[in-house]
Amino acid sequence: MNSPAPEDTVHPIPPRTLTVAYTGGEERRGPITMGQANMIRCILRDDPTHINIHDVWPVPGGVTVEAVTDALRTLAVRHEGLRTTFPHPPGTAPVDQVVAAEGTFTVTVLDHAELPDDPAEYAESVARAARAGRFALGREFPMRITLLTVAGQPAYVALAFSHAVADGSAMAILREEFAELLAGKELPELASLPPVDLAAVEASPAGLRKSEASLRYWERIIRTGPQEMFAEPRGRRPGTDEEARQLTLRSRRGGRALAGAARRTGHPEATVLMAAWCALVAHRAGQDSCVTAVPSANRFHARVARSVTTTSQDALLHLDVRVETFDALVARTWGAVLNAYRHSQFDSVRLWEMIGRVTAERGSHFGRDVVFNDVSALPAPLLGTEAEDRDGAEHELTWGPPQALPTRLLAFTYRTAPQLHISLWAAPSLFTPEEAEGFLSGLVLLLEAAASGDVPMGTLTEVTGVRPAERGPDWLRLDGCWVSSDAVRETLGRAVGGLPVHVAEEPGPYGTADGTYGTEATADTADADGTAGGPYGTDEGAPGAEPHLTAYIARGETPLTPEEAHRALMALIPAAGSGVLAPRRYVLVTDPPADPDRSDAWRRLKTIDEGTGRGRQV
Repeated sequence: MNSPAPEDTVHPIPPRTLTVAYTGGEERRGPITMGQANMIRCILRDDPTHINIHDVWPVPGGVTVEAVTDALRTLAVRHEGLRTTFPHPPGTAPVDQVVAAEGTFTVTVLDHAELPDDPAEYAESVARAARAGRFALGREFPMRITLLTVAGQPAYVALAFSHAVADGSAMAILREEFAELLAGKELPELASLPPVDLAAVEASPAGLRKSEASLRYWERIIRTGPQEMFAEPRGRRPGTDEEARQLTLRSRRGGRALAGAARRTGHPEATVLMAAWCALVAHRAGQDSCVTAVPSANRFHARVARSVTTTSQDALLHLDVRVETFDALVARTWGAVLNAYRHSQFDSVRLWEMIGRVTAERGSHFGRDVVFNDVSALPAPLLGTEAEDRDGAEHELTWGPPQALPTRLLAFTYRTAPQLHISLWAAPSLFTPEEAEGFLSGLVLLLEAAASGDVPMGTLTEVTGVRPAERGPDWLRLDGCWVSSDAVRETLGRAVGGLPVHVAEEPGPYGTADGTYGTEATADTADADGTAGGPYGTDEGAPGAEPHLTAYIARGETPLTPEEAHRALMALIPAAGSGVLAPRRYVLVTDPPADPDRSDAWRRLKTIDEGTGRGRQV
């Protein structure tokens, strides 16, 4: 169902609905693609306003309503994805897709005497409002279309899409083709695979091998990398997404700096920008590495480059930033990004099963905290890049509307020339408005410094003005993660019903107090894909190899086992806030010592029971 603009925005003439029939396609049926399965999983689970996507297509002057509907009809016939539904019994997830040969869709026409002062922003609000309401996967046309007209003359098409049939790249392709159709141009033959054929490629022996390799790559990161990038005292609010305002940077300074840094280092602009992003994120988070999702990374093959479907499967970049200079990081980024891209096709159901298994074994909860989506190379700009033509802005930061943020830091790069154009959504619990602005400005400052010469990584605070997270003495580096022993104690205490709990750091037999053991992968242990070999990816996190937490629980007469304590804690960890990692060892005693703040006092007590509670030592 189409949704009109909010009532307090504008009062158009009452809407009318046009029914548009299409025919001439081919009826087909087949399994869903891996990307479709990934997004359908989210559609069935998440708030529709989070998972549905939207765009606005400007309509040139002189174009009729009939020409607009004819162009939309042509796109529906041309692209099988737009004629696709996903029938499935109630209570189940779809496994097949059905392509219709013919059908109908509706266009809601909102006519106005005149549009508001900011017509592009108004059109965007109409498109965003249409995201409300879950798409009926088994029967609904996957686009909700609103045509905004002025005295009958089309001005904008505002659309909301089901993420099961389109992603940002697909929206950009459709937007480009829509403009060409209105201009009277003939569209070229389709060169990329439709979804049914793409699913067949993915199910081939080569496709299955690729999926298996991707799962192994992801497991190495989930098993050894930081489980949350922003592990700090003011970190994630327990169990809730935050609402973050859009902050947009338009900077010719940034565009010139990026181009200059790319020329000086001899690397592509996209690689330099990714290196700068990861350097600044890791610096701000106080981490040795940056783990960031790169959603648009899996359209690098010709067979999917211009396919109107969803290929939304994250590439997961894990970039170690422990190098002396920025140039060294740029060189490292090139290979790491390619490796992440190569491992962005996978069975999403099996991926999340793996993540659940590995995090249970590790005693953690993996957070998709950082997302970097560079869409600057897409064939047509996404929503927002042309809403306001500000190519002349030397350096401008503007605030936009808020939206729910299911991650901690989300960035879209729309353009890199002639200006750097990035929108950022930063969790307010982690970034004040001034800090968010400082982060984007700091990114430009880093690029400017890199354009002039190599930048020592130890000078990022001075160069960018961005300061690392501050952590108190209870924060420890354990198992590749920042962990708060106080937060672990408090959460475990709640998990076991308020029993007295003490959490102590204890060194492993081969570890050191600073947790630096085994953090570098070597060429001798690296797999063919460039990641570290062995069951843990690196020696970091191997059983007994580094300091760990031991939890002492005074259970009294309560019937409690280490396994039960661990299960109760794991049930709370996803919503427990920041810095909570399950202890590697649980020790049960009867009563707390007279001095319950002293670890040695707990160690002297008689042990009733002890164990890990985990399915596998990590």
